[in-house]
Parts: sequence; structure tokens; C-alpha cells
Amino acid sequence: MDNQNDNYKISLSPITVNSDNERAKALLESAKKQTGMIPNMYANMANFPAMLETYGTGYNLFRKEGGFTPAEQEIVFLTISRENGCEYCMAAHSVIADKMSKLPIVVTDAIRNDGEISDEKLKELSVFTGAMVSKRGRPSTKDAETFLKAGYSEQHILAIILAIAVKTLSNYSNHIFDTQVDAPFREREWQAPKTGSKPVNFS
Repeated sequence: MDNQNDNYKISLSPITVNSDNERAKALLESAKKQTGMIPNMYANMANFPAMLETYGTGYNLFRKEGGFTPAEQEIVFLTISRENGCEYCMAAHSVIADKMSKLPIVVTDAIRNDGEISDEKLKELSVFTGAMVSKRGRPSTKDAETFLKAGYSEQHILAIILAIAVKTLSNYSNHIFDTQVDAPFREREWQAPKTGSKPVNFS
């Protein structure tokens, strides 16, 4: 991993609902209506409305049509975000996992701390998702066969690719903005591994 102290930070300011950009304004108003707040991540991404709109569309479709339970969805998002070292998304999805998706805290903490997930099916979901990220979408035959034997399908593999696309938008934009974690997510703040270490070993 590159020197994290030398990471470029973009100079663009967060966009508000008072923006003259009608497209950005509409997206932020919609987000506030859905979530009751405008997350810092959304305000930053709204500098390029096409990205925020693409993120929202993909995120909602993954949630609705990916074929995973809410708890499994959080495993996928948390694993991708940990592999990418995104501190903002790790905090946000940990809180969502705890309070909305009802993922057992022990599982969330295992992903956060590079620990062991005792539930075999959930473990394989996290392992395979991590492999998809670290191997740039080229899982081995063994990776895929183990995932499928755990009870998932090839359609689930495609859904994971969608989730990776969505999290690439959010994780990378959070890196470039150094997005500050919103107050509702601070109880689950997380720090990426230090320079020179790999976020997760999915070998």
C-alpha cells in the first residue's frame, strides 16, 4: 500500500441542497428523504452528479435484486470496504449491520478485525467477495467452487460484481475526499491497516 500520508486530497467542497446545480440538489434531497440526513459521502460525490446517481442506482438494485439477505448484503459491503481500506464505509456499514440489517455483531467484528467467521456459509461469502476484489474479478476455480458449494449461485457472483462496482465509487471517492465519518456512524469508527500491510488476507 502506498504511503497514506502522501495521498492526494481533492479540493472540491461538499455540495448542499442550496446548490445551483439542480441535478445535484435533487439527488441530495432524495437522499435526505430516504435516510433522514445527507451523508458527507453523498455531499462530496454530488460534485459529479453522474457518479452519485450511478452509485445510488447500483446500490438500490443490489439491495433489491442481488438475491442476498440484508445481513449477507452487509457482509459483501463490509468485506469490499475492508479490502479497499475505506474507513468511512466500514463505519457506516458496521452501524447499518448492527441496527438495520441485523448481522450478528460477532460477524461484523470478525470482518472489521480480520477474524474468523464461525458460520461457514457467511464465512465463504466474505472470503469469496474478498477474493473477487483482490484478484480483480478473476477468482480461481477453487474459489468459485467453494462459494457455490456453500449454497450460493453464479447469479450471486454477478451480484457481487455489482456490489464491487458500487463500493468502488464510494470507497475511492471517500479516499480522494478523505471523507469525515458522520456523527451517527462514529460509534463504529475503524482504522485501515497501517502502510505496508494488506487490509485482509483472503488466500
